[in-house]
Amino acid sequence: MSGSAALFETFARAPLAFERGEGSWLIAESGERYLDFAGGIAVNSLGHSHPHLVKALTEQASKVWHVSNLYEIPGQARLGERLAAATFADKVFFTNSGAEALECAIKTARRYQYVNGAPERFRIITFEGAFHGRTLATIAAGGQKKYLEGFGPKVEGFDQVPFGDLEAAEKAITDETAAILIEPVQGEGGIRPMPPQFLEKLRALCDKHGLLLILDEVQSGVGRTGKLFAYQWSSIEPDIMAIAKGIGGGFPVGACLATNKAAMGMTAGVHGTTFGGNPLAMAVGNAVLDVVLEDGFLDAVQQKGNAARQALASVVDEFPTVFEEVRGTGLMLGLKCKMNNGAVAGAMRDEHLLSVPAGDDVVRLLPPLTVTEDDIRQAVERIRKAAAKLAASEGAK
Repeated sequence: MSGSAALFETFARAPLAFERGEGSWLIAESGERYLDFAGGIAVNSLGHSHPHLVKALTEQASKVWHVSNLYEIPGQARLGERLAAATFADKVFFTNSGAEALECAIKTARRYQYVNGAPERFRIITFEGAFHGRTLATIAAGGQKKYLEGFGPKVEGFDQVPFGDLEAAEKAITDETAAILIEPVQGEGGIRPMPPQFLEKLRALCDKHGLLLILDEVQSGVGRTGKLFAYQWSSIEPDIMAIAKGIGGGFPVGACLATNKAAMGMTAGVHGTTFGGNPLAMAVGNAVLDVVLEDGFLDAVQQKGNAARQALASVVDEFPTVFEEVRGTGLMLGLKCKMNNGAVAGAMRDEHLLSVPAGDDVVRLLPPLTVTEDDIRQAVERIRKAAAKLAASEGAK
């Protein structure tokens, strides 16, 4: 039996396998080198084989891998304290993935209302185009039919409103509403940022109605937009935030961050995890922060993101039959396509550049935050070559 025959057929995989990586590059089994602007879907925040991450993981691997949360885990305390010091948060719960972090965030919000004498307040308002994970609760929160179909009744408790519609959000608030959940930048939805003013109005709405504001920064967090977290481009602070992806730099790590007030209901025994916050994950998470929090690191992400945007804008101008616009900020960028984005991503892959399709016919570009100026230059040139071939084939029809 071949390896592929034994696997669930839930992924439309590209016919590529990689044996090693170096920085922004992946090397296939054939020896061919690919420029990785997919980043494991915004996961490999420090690229491949980063020496500080490799050292942290291997040193911890020689000590202890797993003990469970029945005992103290010093790396957890350290990473939690560092995340709290760098954000709005007072408390942190560690998970293995973004979906688990969102589940914890949802439970934290509901539990907050419960312990405050309002158990009827369990509903959460979300926005069209959102993606919050693949569990039964998070596909209900995302509300996309393609993810809900065939999995039985939709989990109760989520009310979806149009993207960026403040009036609709306010109208959706009832006596049963507990919180509002939003991505500051929709990733899977097509690199669609929420303007800072909108987040500020949502914050005011939550304060007015006694709701908690939950941010999903699984994709936009840990420096991806040029700030440690995307909400920091605005003047607001959330009550709860879910993170994952970049905080592990490729190792499975997620976390739910909350204020003391929001987490007041999360007492001993009401929530748990076997693997979450394990020593290996904590060693890597702390190593990621060592790098991302260095003086000047996030400024460099902003500068590289600006340079990439300007270069990509010239490609959009050059190939108007292929691309419509550049979206995003920092190194969370997207190209809105005028043709099927899967075909565009495939053409880029033919030029040995990896990208990620998203909603709204967008191709995401999510390179490591350590990407070099030369890497960006090469990526833009490969996109130009792919676009030229697509434009020529379109013109020949």
